[in-house]
Amino acid sequence: MTELPEGTGDERVDAVLAGLDRLPGSPVSDHVAVFDDAFAGLEETLTAMDEQ
Repeated sequence: MTELPEGTGDERVDAVLAGLDRLPGSPVSDHVAVFDDAFAGLEETLTAMDEQ
């Protein structure tokens, strides 16, 4: 797996991406939920940015 960058420069995005740290060691059957959470968090962050 490719290493993620140290940060994106946006704390909100970094917090969402930190949730991907749950992937290693978790059963593959749990991965969809982790990615769904990350997608929802990124979508929420983008919406908040648009509203500013």
